[in-house]
Amino acid sequence: MLNSEHLITTAIEQSGLSDFGDPSFREGLDILVAALNSEAKLTEAASGRVGASIIATLVNRLQVEDYLKSHPELLDAPIEKPTFVFGLPRTGTTLAINLLTADPARRSFMRWEAFSTAPPAAAGALRSDPRYHAEQAKLDMSLKYVPHISAMHHEDADSSCECQFAMSPTFIAQVYDSQYHVPSYSDWFLNTDYRPAFRYHKRLMQLLQQNNKGHWTFKNPWHPLYLDALTDVYPDAQLVMTHRDPANVVASACSLVYAVRKLYSDDVDPNAVAAVSLKTFDAMIARVTAFEAKYGAGSVYHIQYRDLTSDPIGQMEKLYSHFGEQLTDTARVAMQAMLDANPQGKHGKHEYRLEDYGLTREGVYAHFADYIDRFGIDRKR
Repeated sequence: MLNSEHLITTAIEQSGLSDFGDPSFREGLDILVAALNSEAKLTEAASGRVGASIIATLVNRLQVEDYLKSHPELLDAPIEKPTFVFGLPRTGTTLAINLLTADPARRSFMRWEAFSTAPPAAAGALRSDPRYHAEQAKLDMSLKYVPHISAMHHEDADSSCECQFAMSPTFIAQVYDSQYHVPSYSDWFLNTDYRPAFRYHKRLMQLLQQNNKGHWTFKNPWHPLYLDALTDVYPDAQLVMTHRDPANVVASACSLVYAVRKLYSDDVDPNAVAAVSLKTFDAMIARVTAFEAKYGAGSVYHIQYRDLTSDPIGQMEKLYSHFGEQLTDTARVAMQAMLDANPQGKHGKHEYRLEDYGLTREGVYAHFADYIDRFGIDRKR
C-alpha cells in the first residue's frame, strides 16, 4: 500500500531538503494515493514503480523550491505572450507544437527538464546537459521494450513535454487520470482549483529560462479544462486549439490510455477507459465554449487537423499572422526540416478501433454532434 507520509518522508531523505513551497499539493497527493490503493488495481511491481515515480516528483519539487530560494530574482522575470497549444487528444497538437518549436526563436519545455528541473541547463546546453543524455537513454530503452507506445506517441528527451508534467508536482494533473484507473481522483480533478498548478508551472519556467530564453511555447491537450486558471496566471497567453473528427480522436485516445494503463495493471476495463475519456472530453468542450462566450470568439485561435496535415507550414504562417508576428525564413526552413525528419508513422503505425471500447462511429458522432457543428469538423479525417 502506498502512503503519503512515507512518500514525503522518503523524498525528504533522498534530497536532503524539506521545503515543498505551497502546501496545497498535499490535497491532490492524498486523494491520488487513496485512489491508487483502492481503485487502480496496480500490480505489486507497478505499485513499487508508481511509488518511486511519486517520490521522484516530490524530490524534483524540493530541488526546484531550493533553487528558487537561492535565486529569488528569477521570479521577477516576465514570461511574455506564451503560446499554448491544446485540443482534444490526438487532434494534431504534437504536430503543431513540433512545427512551432522548430522555430529557433521559440523556447519549449523539454521532456528531460520536466523530470530533473534544477539547476537549469547552462546557456546553449539544452541538448548537451548530462540529464538530457540520461533521459534519452531511458527513452531509447522504452522504444526497444514497449515500441507500441512510441508508435502511438513518441517523445525524445528534447521533445516539447506536455504541460501536465509541469503540473504533476502539484498533483493537479491529468497525467494521473490517464495512467491509472482512479475515478475518485478523476472526479476531484475535474472540479478543483487549477490556479496552484499554473502558479507552479510559471515558477518552473522562470527557473528554466535563466540561461536559455525564447518565446515560450507549450503543448497540453488538456488545457481546455483550465483556461480560466491559465489566463489568470498568464493573462497575455496566445491560445491555439486543434480539431479533428471526434470518432478518430476517441478511438485513438482510448487506445493510448488503455495501453498505458496496462503497464500498471493486469485488470484494465476498456469500457471504463471510454467512459472517462468521454466525460473528460465533454468537460473540455464545454469549458472552451464557455471561455469563448466570456472573452469572445477571437480569444482562441482554431486549426483544423485536415488543414494542419495538408499544409502544415501554411497553417503556421496563418497562426503567426493571427498573433501579429511574422514567420521568418529561418523558421520556415527549420519547420520543413522537422517535417522531413519526422514522417507520419516513423515509429510504427497506430491501429485503433472504437468497437474495442464499446463504442461505434455513429454513436460518437451523435454524442459530439454539437461540437462537430460548432467547429465545422470534417468526419473521417
